Amino acid sequence: MITNARSRRIEAFKAAMAEARMRSAAGDHAGAFAALERAHVLGQNNLVPHLHVHLRMLHIGVASRDWREVRGQVLRILLVPLGHLSGRLPRGNTGGASVSAVAPMPIPGDIERLLDGRES
Repeated sequence: MITNARSRRIEAFKAAMAEARMRSAAGDHAGAFAALERAHVLGQNNLVPHLHVHLRMLHIGVASRDWREVRGQVLRILLVPLGHLSGRLPRGNTGGASVSAVAPMPIPGDIERLLDGRES
């Protein structure tokens, strides 16, 4: 059974992914990527959503011809299963190539409340 807190986190993840799709379709690569960074923090602890976010980040990198991002996302896609198997996922990391793949990062308050189950 899904708890209310988990359900709210999943819905926030889905909303961020939907925003990323909408912005990407409109050609707003920066806005799409920002939504994906939010989705990454929300979905990072679950393998399939985590991989999905990195695949979408890779897509945005290709669409915007940001080859640094493409390289970074290919590396991260390869590292995601290892991170889940080892339990070493850097909390709050936004997942983009412009940040270390292993560095924890501060989490915005609204996302922190969702992750901790305090958001209603």
